Amino acid sequence: MLAVKVTAASRSDQEGGKALLLPLREQFPRMKLLWGDSHYGGTFVRWLNYGIGWTMQTVKALTVAKRGLLVPEGEDIDWDKLFPSGFHPLPRRWVIERSFSWMVRWQRLCRDHEGLPETSEAFIKLSASYRMLTKLAPRFPS
Repeated sequence: MLAVKVTAASRSDQEGGKALLLPLREQFPRMKLLWGDSHYGGTFVRWLNYGIGWTMQTVKALTVAKRGLLVPEGEDIDWDKLFPSGFHPLPRRWVIERSFSWMVRWQRLCRDHEGLPETSEAFIKLSASYRMLTKLAPRFPS
């Protein structure tokens, strides 16, 4: 985990992303690529590229077309190839989902009961630190 920023629900995700990433430009000058949800597309990607000099690859969900599919008449379609059945993890999306699941294992972070955003940020950093420390120095059997 490089940084944490908790904002009020009234602020947009793009505003929170800018507040998080702008100070990191100086801390991580070699960083060039970020992965983000498709929600962060458009103006945020342009701001990231021109304002900070980083590029962002959006992770798009695998969804079925909402309005159907245009197919030339008489052409056969391999529906199984076009829309495969079963579970298919999205590239890079599992990284953040896994991180969220590690955090909410701490009962304190399961729901946001904190009065100040700084308190929530501190507990998130504490849970991430605990996770990293247990990986670096696992418990020895008694």
